[in-house]
Amino acid sequence: MRKSICCSAAVMMVFLAMMIIAGPAPAQDTKFDSDTISGLGARNIGSASMSGRVAAIAAVKEGGRLTVYIGAASGGVWKSSNGGTTFKPVFDKEATQSIGAIAIDPQAPKTIWAGTGEAWTRNSTSIGTGIYKSTDGGDSWTNMGLEDSERIAKIIIDPKNSSTVYVCVPGKLWSDSEDRGVYKTTDGGKSWSMILKGANLSTGCSMISMNPQDPKVLFAGMWDFRRKGWTFRSGGENPTAASGSGFFQTTDGGSTWNELDEKSAKGLPAKPWGRVAVTIAPAKPNVVYVMIESTRSALFRSEDGGKTWEERDRSNWMVWRPFYFANLIVDPKNENKVYKPDLTLIVSEDGGRSFSVIGNGAHGDFHDVWVNPDNSDHVIAGDDGGVWYSYDGGNTWWKGNNLPISQFYHVSADNADPYHVFGGLQDNSVWIGDSQYPGGITNGRWENIFGGDGFWVFPDPADANYVYAESQGGEIGRVNRFTLEARLIKPQPNYGEGKLRFNWNTPIHMSPNQKGTIYIGAQFLFRSRDHGQSWDRISPDLTTNDPEKQKQEESGGVTVDNSYAEMHTTIYSISESPRDGQTIWVGTDDGNLQLTRDGAKSWTNVVGNIPNLPKASWVSWVEASLYDAGTAYAAFDRHTFGDMGPHVFKTTDYGKTWTPIVSADSGVRGYAHVIKEDALAPNLLFLGTEFGLWISLDSGKHWAQYKGHEFPKVAVRDIVVHPRESDLVVATHGRGIWIVDDITTLRKLTPEVMAQEAVFLQAKPARQRLPANGGWAEGSAVFTGSNPPDAALITYYQSKRHIFGKMKLEIFDSQGQLVDTLPPNGRRGISRVEWPMRLKAPHVPPAATAAFEANQGPRVLPGTYTVKMTRGKQTYTTQLVLELDPRAKFSMEDRRLEFDAAMRAYRLLGEMSFQVDRINGVHDALMERGTKLKADPTFSKRLQELAGKVEAMRKKIVATTEGGAITGEERIREKTTQLYGAILNYEGRPTDYQVARIDSLKKELDEVAGEFDAVVTNELPAVNKTLSQKKLEAIQPMDRKAWDVANSDSEEGVRTGGAGLHERD
Repeated sequence: MRKSICCSAAVMMVFLAMMIIAGPAPAQDTKFDSDTISGLGARNIGSASMSGRVAAIAAVKEGGRLTVYIGAASGGVWKSSNGGTTFKPVFDKEATQSIGAIAIDPQAPKTIWAGTGEAWTRNSTSIGTGIYKSTDGGDSWTNMGLEDSERIAKIIIDPKNSSTVYVCVPGKLWSDSEDRGVYKTTDGGKSWSMILKGANLSTGCSMISMNPQDPKVLFAGMWDFRRKGWTFRSGGENPTAASGSGFFQTTDGGSTWNELDEKSAKGLPAKPWGRVAVTIAPAKPNVVYVMIESTRSALFRSEDGGKTWEERDRSNWMVWRPFYFANLIVDPKNENKVYKPDLTLIVSEDGGRSFSVIGNGAHGDFHDVWVNPDNSDHVIAGDDGGVWYSYDGGNTWWKGNNLPISQFYHVSADNADPYHVFGGLQDNSVWIGDSQYPGGITNGRWENIFGGDGFWVFPDPADANYVYAESQGGEIGRVNRFTLEARLIKPQPNYGEGKLRFNWNTPIHMSPNQKGTIYIGAQFLFRSRDHGQSWDRISPDLTTNDPEKQKQEESGGVTVDNSYAEMHTTIYSISESPRDGQTIWVGTDDGNLQLTRDGAKSWTNVVGNIPNLPKASWVSWVEASLYDAGTAYAAFDRHTFGDMGPHVFKTTDYGKTWTPIVSADSGVRGYAHVIKEDALAPNLLFLGTEFGLWISLDSGKHWAQYKGHEFPKVAVRDIVVHPRESDLVVATHGRGIWIVDDITTLRKLTPEVMAQEAVFLQAKPARQRLPANGGWAEGSAVFTGSNPPDAALITYYQSKRHIFGKMKLEIFDSQGQLVDTLPPNGRRGISRVEWPMRLKAPHVPPAATAAFEANQGPRVLPGTYTVKMTRGKQTYTTQLVLELDPRAKFSMEDRRLEFDAAMRAYRLLGEMSFQVDRINGVHDALMERGTKLKADPTFSKRLQELAGKVEAMRKKIVATTEGGAITGEERIREKTTQLYGAILNYEGRPTDYQVARIDSLKKELDEVAGEFDAVVTNELPAVNKTLSQKKLEAIQPMDRKAWDVANSDSEEGVRTGGAGLHERD
């Protein structure tokens, strides 16, 4: 009789019910924090194909291996212990992910210093929180101070005294600060002294270099700089304006400094100056190079320790955009070989007189270079596209495709199954990637569809074959996803209309009410109803139109630097109400918040209704509510004025009144980028700031930072709640795209639920994804994004950590039979346990070959299961629904036939294991008795011959020669495991051959079992009689009941999944 553990035949569309059978009284103190919510986890899908900006590189030989540290501009510190083959993040627990400098202690290579806050001061650069030190190779870090520095450009450790460290602090980018200059510690960072102060509140240290032979000799560049939302200056306000920039030398470790300029050091250019970069040649410290930005920007070289200088190179590669490219690296063994990172990487081998390009083939926009002191041909470089390796001095390069530090601005998703993720990245174009893929989401599963600095991108809701993609300055295109043909559709001014002002991050917005309608913002709002074929200007100038903020052509300071990055008085955020297509919100970068309720016929600026909001606050995000036309959220970003805090508000009356939803004591850190409502729970809000992802369950009254699966404190620029999957898709500016799978449980985390000691939480039905093959061996040096678990997610909440008393999870089928037992997590807050929806792997008899095909059990049938949690003396139950994959082309009956066939093969393997164990037991006993009876060689020989006879039977069942089907043997076991694997590989109806094959293999096994039974019946009694006469124990083959008991799993992992799995057919 065949028994099954099948569930209800109907696939019920039932959600996990929260049903407490026996529960304790509600907890008195309900705490809401990161631990409450972070148990849902998160997975990083990358990509590392495009990677992101690398600001600093350090490396050292340890035990014959090269250890490499990478400082990402906004993605933390990464460590490789094998020269770059693999990396791991080592800074994720710290308060920021923006890295400006890394230094390794020459005397103690496990001691690492990291300066936070990138010094390549573009418009999108993040901020730091001081200097950190690790004494265990990056496993743990301690903040050593300088918390108000905001950014650090260089760290130098005295090679003769590890306690002495110098730090080059440029200081704050957007505001005045007294915390700028060169700092020194002589006690390993316990205390700091500013030994060189800037000339004014906007001047800090841009670079510092030490004489390795005489550590008291240092050169420092000082830089006067300031960025605003609409302009940037390096040096003074214009090429001839006064500037605090300068160049200094100390010969006494910073106690005194001498300024070097055209008067005190012959050969240097006349002031005013901008950025200054300096480096000393390690092999010959009297040789010093300095790059000075001025009206005659150039590279200079001194051969007498800084007394006199000679101009060497004034090429565009040398002097272009010094705020972004101002680093010099000299070969450790050759004072005449100097590298200059720039748009490309250039190198001189004649002391700086001439340079050649060696960065071709790499991404470009280089920032740092490390040259192997033992082999100058070995070079590691970091640029806006990641890390690059060369073994021929930079002539050719290969890319490190294992750093997922991509800097996304925006993200969207389509409704394919599985869905795709779309995103635009800083200096790395626009890409489409998979949310999941068999074998993992490799770099090759991401596709580049549009160039430039990538920003907004949306699948066309009217035609899935097309995508709207955008690069900087509103360069929007409609891209064919399959041919990659792009039609540029950016609105253009009519004759006499003047310039259209498009922000660096120009917003595009898809109408939630009318497919095919798209918006784009300049100073005017444009709308197209025909895929960009034509545009209607539907608003007046919605900005302040302040002419003082429209002088981008004058931006740059000493040298003009004019890009879309400084374009201002522009529209920055657009949101059409999903409840009313006539209601449109528009936010500008200069502080206006405009509203129309009549489809753009008239506009009202409602920003004046927001309490205590300073003027000109950048509207970083405006979001019309999904639930009510009069409700909207607005986030304001004031970091361009030096205010790094969040400012987020909500209105429920079309902007007449506003309420702050992030209070000063909320614990939220970082300026706000994005605010989103959940798609089904109006009180559930998601906030992305410069320092992470924050969640509120009560419309903003309380917030907690999300840290699931060590989600880092990285800038979160955009968020999508997938409408079908209920996944939270998060775009980070520094760590790629992350997905929190199935946030259904957060929607049910009410105060009433959180007051319970323990409770199951609702989740969507678990889908049994179709088995599929994918991926390929690409080595260890490639990042692969994580797939969602191929499992049913069982989610529960505990108000306190469970410590005392037993705790377990049990799964029962619809007949009440135990299917599986799982180890739960006793942590406080939400916990998630994965059930693979499978029985335990079958018992397979041991053999000379591995049985890879039988390494998992059959997947249980779709239906409704009961989950029971035992927690001390309390028990809780809930329902768990398993569904067929909607993509499946087979029926539920087909699925049942597959399960039945798999179970027959499963039981056959169990029976086979029993028979082999019986044979082995008798064989071993015969051999053991024969050894003891050497005094009776005749009987001993008889025992050995009988042992050989039963061993021959075992060899009919299992392979005894290694190699399997290729170089070894195929026996009943090998044939059965191959058949079993083939049946599991496809969950639809098995082939007629597969079904018949089970019967034939069973007959083969039965024949061998019959042979063995004949031995037991006909030959073993006589043997046992003789053994008894010789006072030796009789040989008794194991019976099935005893074997079942010996081979049953503990309650931590039930193998049977219900009665009957080991019964013979």
